[in-house]
Amino acid sequence: MFDLALDSKLRGCDLVSLRIGDIVTSGQVRHRAMVVQQKTRRPVQFEITETTRESVRAWLEYRGGGLNEYVFPSRLSAKAHLSTRQYARLLDQWVRAVGLIAGEYGTHSLRRTKVAMIYKRTGNIRAVQILLGHSKLDSTVRYLGVDVEDSLTLSEATDL
Repeated sequence: MFDLALDSKLRGCDLVSLRIGDIVTSGQVRHRAMVVQQKTRRPVQFEITETTRESVRAWLEYRGGGLNEYVFPSRLSAKAHLSTRQYARLLDQWVRAVGLIAGEYGTHSLRRTKVAMIYKRTGNIRAVQILLGHSKLDSTVRYLGVDVEDSLTLSEATDL
């Protein structure tokens, strides 16, 4: 679940509501998938790296289920998906298990991690905007906390 959260950059509500058919085709986990975000009602495409495909494949083999079923089913009802609250609890347990401070990480940390790394590596805020499915560049700037210092650092690293 956490691998897929990092790769997909989806909000928790979108991650837990993924259906098997959203990420699997012809019995294989897709390299790329697309979902419509609940908050914005806009489609967003995401990659699924090899490591994540392997972990998702193992989970789905263990879990079973048809293409219309949720990837992460509720433990209370076979027809429902894992709640965002339960997802947050699982993340909290995982963070503690790997020795990190639980209060410093949340489900949104997973959404932000990969795009922050992409931005730091490339400085391409438009790419980050697309990956997050933001309609306005200002939203992406605020989301990443881009400031004057970031802009100057990128500028200083560029020689003409």
